[in-house]
This record gives sequence, structure tokens and C-alpha cells, in this order.
Amino acid sequence: QVQLVESGGGSVQAGGSLSLSCEASGHTSCMGWFRQAPGKEREGVATIENDGSTNYAGSVKGRFTISQDNAKNTLYLQMNSLKPEDTAIYYCAAASYWKTGGYCSSSTIIHPNAWGQGTQVTVSS
Repeated sequence: QVQLVESGGGSVQAGGSLSLSCEASGHTSCMGWFRQAPGKEREGVATIENDGSTNYAGSVKGRFTISQDNAKNTLYLQMNSLKPEDTAIYYCAAASYWKTGGYCSSSTIIHPNAWGQGTQVTVSS
């Protein structure tokens, strides 16, 4: 069973930067970051596959960077030029296609089989 442990996040003023980390135990075929703002549905932010290919939601493209360190089994999200509308709880997620048929599709994951605990990101104007 894949387990994901997130760290990072916090509060920052608009235009600032924050970074998130997500350490995974177990093998995955793709990983990604989601976020959920108050009163809104959870949305995919960015995904990365084992070959390093990435995809981003249009709202974060050019400002956020997803990356992974395979040696450390850790996923990262570098967030620059943050805006108040980026305020949300951020979750990392993973799919292992051999377990659930899950896979990365654009900036989201279909049938993820693991979620992080979530971390708050707050951007003030």
C-alpha cells in the first residue's frame, strides 16, 4: 500500500513563493498535486509520470513546477508568483496502474490509489 506524507506549505503574500514535498513509500506509475479551495471541488494542479513528463493546469502553468527525486521517492511542487486564488489545501496523490488501473491524464489522475494528508497554502493580497 502506497503511503504519502506531505510537508511544506504555509502563508505568504501575493507574489511570493512556497514549496511542497511529498514522500512516497512504495512504487507508483504517476504522481501529482491537487488542491481544494473552500466551497470548491478538488482540482488537479500538476502531474508527473515516471518518464518525467509533466502536465499543468492552465491556471498554474508558468508559475508552478512539479518535479520528483526518484532516489528519494519524493515529489515536489515549487510555487512561484503566488496569487490569492491559489489559496487552498494541497494534496499529493499517486497512482499505481497495476493495482487500480490509475493513470495520469493531463493535470489530473484517474483512479489514484493514494492521497497525502493535505497541507494548507494561504496567499494574502
